[in-house]
Amino acid sequence: MNPIIQKSGLSVAGMLVAGGCALAPAVAAQAAPVQGAPTSASQSDRSAERVLGIDYQAQPNFYYCGPAATRIALSAQGKAPSQDEVAKLLGTTEAGTPSALDTTRVLNELTGGKYRTTEIRDSVARPEQVEQLRRDVLAAVDAGRPVVANIKGTTVDTDGNPHSYEGGHYLTLVGYRDGGDMIRIADPADPALGEYWMTLPKVANWIAERGYSS
Repeated sequence: MNPIIQKSGLSVAGMLVAGGCALAPAVAAQAAPVQGAPTSASQSDRSAERVLGIDYQAQPNFYYCGPAATRIALSAQGKAPSQDEVAKLLGTTEAGTPSALDTTRVLNELTGGKYRTTEIRDSVARPEQVEQLRRDVLAAVDAGRPVVANIKGTTVDTDGNPHSYEGGHYLTLVGYRDGGDMIRIADPADPALGEYWMTLPKVANWIAERGYSS
């Protein structure tokens, strides 16, 4: 079974929400070769904070995390479809959104084809996978593209707030600071916070056994 595809349910801050963002089997993900840093951003630029402007929207139900996270990413690129429109393109049902392959497909359909899917096959991200995620987030954000990540598990942000999605979830990586050591997350299931910072290794381990669109 492809690790990028997992059955999942949605839990918020430790409280289980009935149902969830469920994932079903699909074809294998295709990860493109590592891309170099874009010339528009120097290493000194990347030591500063860079956060994309987005139109944050919370998901309206337990299974719209995929459409909401994808729609947040699209909003940074001047696209404003409704979550229902995105859900139809993704194939989202009450069983959830199939996989990161679908978020990549829809993002490319609506933005011109710059996104690719990368999976982290291991249960814990290896150092090279953490660095791959760093490069992908920096390159995507520098190009004005938020990253949509499919995550699972429980972790804590830099302010000490726990975020628990044991059954699985989609969220949007919208910025970075300190050269990518810190990642800015827009979380459609957490409107009380909306956005928060998390360390890069924690984000990578959240994505472990799943994938992301960058």
